[in-house]
Parts: sequence; C-alpha cells; structure tokens
Amino acid sequence: MAAVMATMEVEPEPVLKPTPEQGSAAKFAGLQTTAVKVHFDAEKRLVCAEYPGVVRDPLKMLETLGGEEGVSRIYADPSRRLELHFRPKDPYCHPVCGNRFPSTSMLLRVKRKKKKIRAEAPPKEGECEEEIKYEMEILGIIGTTYKFQGMSDFQFLAMHNASAGSQMSMYDKVILRKPEHKEFFDQELPLYIPPPIFSRVDNPVDYFYRPEVQHREGYQPPKLSNENLIGLGRARRPHNAIFVNFDDAEVPSQPLEAAVQNWSKFNTQAADRKVEEELKGIFAIRPVWSRNAVKSNINVHPEKLKLLLPFVAYYMLTGPWRSLWVRFGYDPRKDPKAKIYQVLDFRLRCSTKHGYMPSDMPVKAKRSTFNYSLPITISKPVPQVVRIQDLTKAPKILSFPHRRMLTLSGYKLKESVYIFREDTLPPYRQMFYQLCDLDVDSLKKIIHRNNGKEATCNERDGWCLPKTSDDLRDRMSNMIKEVCRKNRAASTCLRKKPSVTQEKEEHESAEEEEEDEEEEYAPSEGSENEMETEILDYI
Repeated sequence: MAAVMATMEVEPEPVLKPTPEQGSAAKFAGLQTTAVKVHFDAEKRLVCAEYPGVVRDPLKMLETLGGEEGVSRIYADPSRRLELHFRPKDPYCHPVCGNRFPSTSMLLRVKRKKKKIRAEAPPKEGECEEEIKYEMEILGIIGTTYKFQGMSDFQFLAMHNASAGSQMSMYDKVILRKPEHKEFFDQELPLYIPPPIFSRVDNPVDYFYRPEVQHREGYQPPKLSNENLIGLGRARRPHNAIFVNFDDAEVPSQPLEAAVQNWSKFNTQAADRKVEEELKGIFAIRPVWSRNAVKSNINVHPEKLKLLLPFVAYYMLTGPWRSLWVRFGYDPRKDPKAKIYQVLDFRLRCSTKHGYMPSDMPVKAKRSTFNYSLPITISKPVPQVVRIQDLTKAPKILSFPHRRMLTLSGYKLKESVYIFREDTLPPYRQMFYQLCDLDVDSLKKIIHRNNGKEATCNERDGWCLPKTSDDLRDRMSNMIKEVCRKNRAASTCLRKKPSVTQEKEEHESAEEEEEDEEEEYAPSEGSENEMETEILDYI
C-alpha cells in the first residue's frame, strides 16, 4: 500500500536578531532565507521519550527502557508508565517512571553541509569563505511523548558486609543465571527480599504535619494502653459494651452504669423510647442476634444503635456465638436450645470446580487489591456514560406521603443480609449467618441431627455435632453453584428475545432498582458483616 505523501511549504521569515542561545548560528543570521518544500509521510507516527541522560549508545539506551518489545508493550497500554532501569541486568534496580503525554510535534532532521569556496583573490572583510547548505526532512509525526519528571526511587544492592568491614557482592550467589546443581540452592546465604517499592511517590510533596492539640486548662491525658498506643489520633469514644469470651465463667446480668447514662442522654424523644422497647422485645423472643439482623428488624439510626445495643446485650468475642449480641443474663453455653443461634462463617468459594473464577464471581467484592495503583500505573477517572431518557417513559415522582414513608424506613436493611435462602445469592462474599436464619429444609436437617442428644458445648462446634459447619458450607456452596447456572441460562435466553421486549424489561428493572435504592439505607463501606470492624466500634 503506497504511503500518502504531503507537502509543507515554509514561508520566508524576516531576519531577526539572534539570541545568545542560538550559539554559532548567529553569524549566519544575515543570510537570505528562501522558501523550501519539505515532504513528509502523514501516516508515519512516532513515539518520543525524553531520555534523562546523555545518550552515547542508542542500543544501550533502548535496553534501559526494556528494548523495542518492552516499549511497544508499554505503549499499547495507556495506563502504564514507561520504566527506565539504569541497571537493566540488575533485578534489584528500581526504575524511573516516565509519564505519558499526548503531543502534536514533528521530528525534523536537518543536515548542514559546508563547501569551501576556492577563490583566486583573498576574501574581503565581511565575505564568507564557505558555502553552507541546509537539507531538511520530516521523519514523522510525534503523537505521544514520555517525560521523566520524577525522581528515582531508593536503590537496593545485594551486598554483604564481611567481618573485616569490606563489602562483597552477592549477585552471583543470589541470581540464577544458568541451570545449577543442587549445591547451588543448598548454600547458606542471607535472605535478600526487598520490597517492590520504597517510596510511594516519585515527586516531592509538601507534608503538612498536624499541629499539636491545644487542650483546656486542667486537662488530664488518658492513660496509654496497647489498644490505642499506635495508629490512633485519639482514644476511641467509649460505647461501654461488655465483651465476653467463651472461657469466661459467668456472663453479665446488667449493663454498665456508663452505658445506661450514655443511652439516657439520647433517649429524649418518643421515637427513641419506642426503638428501645422494640429492641427489648426482639431480645425477649430471641436471646441472640447479629447486628445485621437487628438492623433488618428495627428502624434505627446506626449511631444510636451503637449506644442502644450495649444497654440491652453483651458481645461474644469467641466461641460458636462470636460476633453476636446476647441478652443480659442469658448464657448460651448452658442451654442446648441455643444451638440454633450459633454463627456460621460462610465464604463464597472461587475455583473452576465451583463454576466461577475471580473475574466472574457472582458477588462482587466491596474492595479489591487491584484498586491500589502501583507507581508504574496511572489511574485516570473513567468518563461517565451519558444516558438519554424519554420523559414520557420516566418513572413517576412519588407523592409526599410516599416519600415520607420511604424516609421513615430508610435505615432498615434487607433480609438477605442475615437470612440465607436456596434460590438467592448472598449480598457479600463473606457472611456471618446464624443457624436459625438458614431458611432451607436440607440445612435444618443437618443442624438438628443431634436434637435431644446434646451432651457438651465446645468452643469449635458448640452444641452441634463435629464438622457440622463444614457440611453446611458444602451444601450451601452447591446451592449457590446451581443459582449461578440458572442465572447464566436465563441471561442466555434474554439475549435471544426481541429488542423491544428487552428494552421494556430493562426499563422496568431500572425502576425497581431505583425504588430499592430509596428504600434501603446505604451502609458505610467496609462495615457490614465484618467482625473486626464491629469490635473496634466498641473498644
């Protein structure tokens, strides 16, 4: 395919006074300029890398950038930064990263040819003895430029300090350069495993330290403990919850006085007193609850629930009822009927054996390790997709009584956050279910296999038979696998439907999702179904 050729005409410009930066070209400023035609290939696209160094050998320079193959691979991914290794053969060399910028430049090659003029008479003053000719050629258009604007990261050298104080290189003993015998791997060597990065940023930034807190006169600093010595700006606000381990001899029969006073400060309205009575009522019916189960049955603000739960129940830290709230005075370790209130830590299994891999998990993770960007990548905001909607097909705006009703029930969670059913998927990859909330007949049979024969309560299985939790997890995983198969088959059928019917169903599903979002209170990120987070709320 023949390349398209374009021409560009350079118009003559007036002679300007040369600047000092122009160097030796100043003496040719008086020469008369002429128009020239320069040909270039418009289809030839180039990539520019502003190399932060003096290039004497282009091949070695290209090797520090990863070679032609490495540069092509980086250029194919717009989110990657160009890496420059000053020691390309050293695996411990941390690179300098170049940022990618769009550009509209041209690569111009200029040749300056000199030709001496042989004259019979000596040249007069002001006349030139040489004939200078310039040849210009545009090699291509530069659409992308990599600029190395940051500093190099800290470097690590595999060296060993000898007894005499000298340093010895360990590269030949650490790096496998060729196939070696068993003796090479059995030799005694120090362990060299440096972190992948030392500095999280490659550009200097101003760090503003937090000023020292000015306290009032007479302030007494709190006593330091192992819980709040490191990592906290202040000691956590006490919610005065009582924590009980499985090995503790007795359980508390009433709340702490500080918990009573805390709740009395906020129990000032009729709605607060109503919520208190509702919470006491559900604990009278069922003595053990998870926090998600409470939030699904009572409409209360999460911050008020933090103060109300320590007023009604204590918190189990270990054992079969860990991460659950138990009514004051009730000891599940002494009651075999408390078997149905035990907790089951269930997690979605990910493998080809179970029908899905991490890329197509049926339940998305709330946070992912892929969200953390490395210095060699660039995270850019994703542009929002514009949606056009017909006003005649838009969902109707709810009237004021309906909106008020949604506001009043806005803190409740769905039942799926604590109840497991056979034909539904759990909302999170890790769930803490109570055995009584497993609403499947086959699972209930596994739980009640030893009814009337409960002899002892141990920390692992509680009142259940050994490996009951393992059997429940296997059965639940198979159920979720079947749900995934049905969803895939349904999605395949939907693709074969006419486009009009599909648009109608998508519009109806969008309306249902909007209604569900209004009815459901949005929980804080990373705070649901996580035992560690809930414990920290009350420390």
